[in-house]
This record gives sequence, structure tokens and C-alpha cells, in this order.
Amino acid sequence: MKKFSLYRMFIIITMAVKFFLQVTFFHKRYRKRWTSRTNQKWEALLKRQAAEYRETALRLEGLLIKLGQFLSTRADIMPAAFIEELEDLIDRVPSVPWSAAKAVMEKEWNKSYTSMLQQINEEPVASASIGQVYKALLPNGTTVAVKVQRPGIDRIISTDFRAVRIVMWLAEVFTPFGKQTDLPALYQEMEATISQELDFLKESQNGLYFKKRYELFDKISVPFYYEEYSTKKVLVMEWIEGARITDLKFLEQNGIDRRNLAARLVEIFLEQLLQEGKFHADPHPGNILVRKDGTIILIDFGMIGEIQRNDAAYMRQLVEGIILEDYDQVVSALESLRFLLPGADKELLKNIIQTLVGHYTKHTFSLTDDFLMKQLLADIEKIVKDQPIQMPSEFAFFGRAVSTFVGILYILDPDVDLLEVSKPLIFKWLQENPEPGPVSDRTAINLLMQSVRPLLSIPRQIQQTLDEPRKYREWKQRHEHNRLEHDFLLSKKRDALFFILLSFILTAVTSFFQQELWLYGSGLLLVISFLYYIMSVRAHRKLLRRGKK
Repeated sequence: MKKFSLYRMFIIITMAVKFFLQVTFFHKRYRKRWTSRTNQKWEALLKRQAAEYRETALRLEGLLIKLGQFLSTRADIMPAAFIEELEDLIDRVPSVPWSAAKAVMEKEWNKSYTSMLQQINEEPVASASIGQVYKALLPNGTTVAVKVQRPGIDRIISTDFRAVRIVMWLAEVFTPFGKQTDLPALYQEMEATISQELDFLKESQNGLYFKKRYELFDKISVPFYYEEYSTKKVLVMEWIEGARITDLKFLEQNGIDRRNLAARLVEIFLEQLLQEGKFHADPHPGNILVRKDGTIILIDFGMIGEIQRNDAAYMRQLVEGIILEDYDQVVSALESLRFLLPGADKELLKNIIQTLVGHYTKHTFSLTDDFLMKQLLADIEKIVKDQPIQMPSEFAFFGRAVSTFVGILYILDPDVDLLEVSKPLIFKWLQENPEPGPVSDRTAINLLMQSVRPLLSIPRQIQQTLDEPRKYREWKQRHEHNRLEHDFLLSKKRDALFFILLSFILTAVTSFFQQELWLYGSGLLLVISFLYYIMSVRAHRKLLRRGKK
């Protein structure tokens, strides 16, 4: 049943509409009495929704698993409760029968698989939503991994994208969420990045790109990809033996220094994330292996992001601005990187960044400081969510890569100081990639002197740390009051039209396909939608009359 296009689209769209309705009714019910108890209920609702999405994704497989992993990286637009439920959504599904996989190989190679491979184990060593991997031998006896695309997965992914496109259109037109986020750009980036996983030839090209990129790095390895054996749906690569990099028992047994390993990982991924070019967008523990001699192995280049030349320059400006305490430059760089949407309060954001960086660079954390820092970050997070700020869609997988990578670092070395480990590498990078202008004349030593300057102004930072949250909360209260009044006037009409249109579409679709049970359900929804429309109009008129008095 889950392979039928109409069924998949119906499940995905109705689940999304259900979530929209739950959120809409919740906000309307508690819009004027939001308390700590209300916030607990809100968090519980989000957890239930995330759990339902997770269960549906695991049941339908296909795009929903990838989409869930994608959403779990978007802390700028998704609630924390939703992210927590989805962040460990694992892409593991039951394998397809050997006969189906063999048929894909022989169709792609246009010949019997026995003429291409000396031997292959019929039981896959790994299975995911896009493909599954087999261990095999080439005619010359070389051991390889053969990745075979699941039969019909391209059609399933295409169907799911159509459903997601409808959901995003509904969100853009009928919900406030569509006004806060650039959904068309988000969809395009998601489609481009996830769709590339369906083309194994691209993954082969990406793998060869990274193999060449790291050929001069010490104790870093990338498997070799056999282009002559690889097609769009079959990928053949060197077989790699190694343990997950987070296998602490393996590291201990082989005498591998975890702190040194973490430092080398920082070097690898800073090189990827700060330079223009491609970066590994999915560096989870299963895609980073380690040999007994401590060699780090990078695998699986199906999900790749790319940093353009201009963006690399703006990132350089961002780093320099933070180091030199030039927060106008920091905000300008964020704007150039498309993190700020029209209407963002740049002065407020500058103060937020200054306070956060100043608190971090004190280097005098204690238990009370840590508590204060958490409170400060909570205040900052709420304000940022109220500002027209979002991670650009083209940076979505950049954020995913960073967050996943940082998680690995803390598993390897819970006491790792990212700032201390990163500083020498960043200074070296700034020297090797100068920008025209006065900043380019600074040496790494001058930059280092500038970076410790905040340590000399601890009293000022403490005062700012204590004072800024109060100012932010006062601003937030005023902003929240104005926003509620404004949103209330607009949301009633939008919701009513949304319900009528949606129920009409469902009724038309189900009647066309002559699904009697669904037809009754969509007809009932149409009646309820008209009742809701009448109630919305009356409530809106009452509010307008109160406003005239």
C-alpha cells in the first residue's frame, strides 16, 4: 500500500494539515493567557507531532526519513521539542530481496552480474532508504563494496516531493510560517540536495573529488571509486575495513589518543567548512571510520553541500569581525550570507552577538556562570526566533554538518575546547586567504592579540551580561503584544479560507478516485470548514467593532 502514489500523498498531506490545525487552534485558544503551564502543553503537543511524524516516516520510508533528518538540522525554523525527537531518526529500513537487487545491477550493466563480478554476498551488509550495500570481488580479486539502488525508489521520492510541494504551498499561503521562512528556496535546496543521492554517478564523482583533496593529508583516507563499474543506480567502491569513530572501546584497545583524534577531525572539517568548494554534508559516525593505526576514513559522499567563492569571502569577514570585535562587520557579513531577512533589527542583533561572544571569551566559567550562560542563551534564542532571521536554504546542510560534527567531537573528548582547538587553524586560514583592505595586513599574531582583548574588559562584560537580558525581555514583551494584535486580525480570514479550500480539494480528489470512505470523511471536513468560516467571520467582526470604540 505504501508504494501507491495517491496513498502516500494522502498520508503526507493530511498529516501536515492535521499539524497545521492543531497549532492554529492551540494558539487561538491560549493567545491571551500564555503561562508556564501553557508552555508545557505546547511542548507536549510538539513532541506528539514529532513522534507521529517519526512513526509515519519509518512506516512509509522514502523521502520522509530524509526530510525528517533535514528538519532536525533547522534549529532556526523548527521548535526544539520537534528537533529532539527527530535528530536521531536513523535511515535504516528492511532490505529488498536479492533477486530485486540483482535485477537492478543487470539492467544497469546490461549483462549478467557474474560477468562483472567474480563473487558477491547475497546478504547486504547495510540497508537504507535509497540503497543497500553488498560485499563483492572484482574479476581481478579486489574486494569492493557494491551499492545498489532500491527498485522504484526514484518514483517514490518523486511522489513524496510532489506531496511536500503541496504542503509547503499550503503553509506559504495559509499559515504565518510561510511569511517567516523562504519556503520556495527551502524546497528547492532540499530537492536539489536530496535528489543528488539518487544519482550514484554524482556520488562517485564526489568521492573522487575528496580523495584527491585529501591525498596530501596525513592519516586521512577516502575509498577509491571504480567509475568503469558505476552507473546511476549501481556504485562500486573500494572495500574499507574500520570501526566507527565513536567506537570508544576500539580506540582504547588500539591505543588511539582520543584528544589527538578530535583535533585532527577539527582540522579536516574546518578545511571543508571554511574553504570554497564541496563539503561532506552528512558526517555522522557511520560515515567516519578509523583504522587500527588511527587513520581517519571518510565514506558515503551522496549528500554533499557546496560553498561558493563569494560566500567563503563573507564567512571570512564574519570570522574576522568576531575576532576583531567589529560587530557591525559581523552583522554585515550575516546579511551578505542571507541570514537576515528584510526588517531585521540590526542594532539589536549586534548587541546580542556582542553579549554572547563577550560572555564566551571570559574563560572564567563556574557553575553559576554556566547557569547564567544558559539563561542568557535562552533569552537570545527567543529573541532571534522573533526576528526575521533564518538559515539560508543553501546553508541547511552546512548547519547539519557542523552540528553532527560537533556531536562527534564531544563524544571523543567531552572536555574539548573548540575555541582553543580552532584558533590556530583559523588564524592560519586567515593568513593564507587574505582579503583586500586593511584587515589583510594583520598577521596571525596581531589577530591573536585582538582576540584576547575581551579578556581585559571582564567588568564591562559582566555588566552587559546582567543588563542585556532585561532589555531584551522588555523589548520582547512589547514586540509580542504588537505581534499578537496584528496576527489575530489576519489569521482568522486566512485560516477560514485555508479550511474551505483544503476540504474542497480533498472532496474533489476522493470523489474522482471513487474512494467512498475517504469521500465521507472529506465531505464531513467540508461541512466543518464552512462552520468554522462562519465562526471566524463573526469573531473578526466583533474584534473590529471593539477596535472602533
